[in-house]
Amino acid sequence: MVMNNHVPWSTIGVVIAWYSSNIGVLLMNKYLLSNYGFKFPVFLTTCHMMVCSVFSYVAISVMDIVPLQSLRSKNQFWKIFCLSVVFCFSVVCGNMSLRFIPVSFNQAIGATTPFFTAFFAYFVSRKREAWVTYATLLPVVTGVIIASGGEPSFHLFGFIICVSSTAARAFKSVLQDILLSSEGEKLNSMNLLLYMAPMAMTVLLPATMLLEANVIWITMDLARKDIRIIWYLLLSSSLAYFVNLTNFLVTKHTSALTLQVLGNAKGAVAVVVSILIFKNPISMIGMLGYALTVIGVILYSETKKRYSKS
Repeated sequence: MVMNNHVPWSTIGVVIAWYSSNIGVLLMNKYLLSNYGFKFPVFLTTCHMMVCSVFSYVAISVMDIVPLQSLRSKNQFWKIFCLSVVFCFSVVCGNMSLRFIPVSFNQAIGATTPFFTAFFAYFVSRKREAWVTYATLLPVVTGVIIASGGEPSFHLFGFIICVSSTAARAFKSVLQDILLSSEGEKLNSMNLLLYMAPMAMTVLLPATMLLEANVIWITMDLARKDIRIIWYLLLSSSLAYFVNLTNFLVTKHTSALTLQVLGNAKGAVAVVVSILIFKNPISMIGMLGYALTVIGVILYSETKKRYSKS
């Protein structure tokens, strides 16, 4: 079989858009929650879900980017609602962590997602991997421990909620495989977002009122003094949607495996870009720890691919 080495420009464009939206939303959220001083991560996530709901409807029902997949039953509805709750928790914790820790450290912790995925896959669905695959997770965890010890801006609460966000993201992917495993219930990521985003809003709106009671009035008052806050929130929310859209398009243009490899590289790019923009202090030990984590993730991906074929 002859391999075609030519990569279409459309694929390159989609990958660049995916990198830009991923890194852009991280940097924008960090700027808003930390540098700008907008200390409302739950409301920020609510804005994200609101825009994702509108954009998803336009993309699927108006622009026909993908065909609409209807829900088959009440049971499927409640399964997706369950996923939405876990998804909300993950995104809120991820946004909250950016108030306390730099993007570079956030990405180092986020790289441990395969560890938590393997953990939940084993304990929830009894899915076992080869022992070599589990062995590759040791450098993943060791790297984050080293990075934590060498992180000049280490914040315990920020670290804990970032780990919680990473664990919840992994739990959602395992739960998604279990809950939507039958052929009749499978949804592509764009349709899943179409249903999850409004459900997430129903969870986040009361949570916002409870945890960030005066946020609407504070934001309106802030907008009177500085209208840019509205544009910042719109930009952050739009980027949050485009992360999901470009993720879907990259998978469509390449493969799930390529997406995983590109995702590993994206984390490293995000670290470099965030350090250049925010100029947060770094240490050689911290960078070595993060490098070890990335190497572990790459080894994990390779061994998982190899042993799944055998």
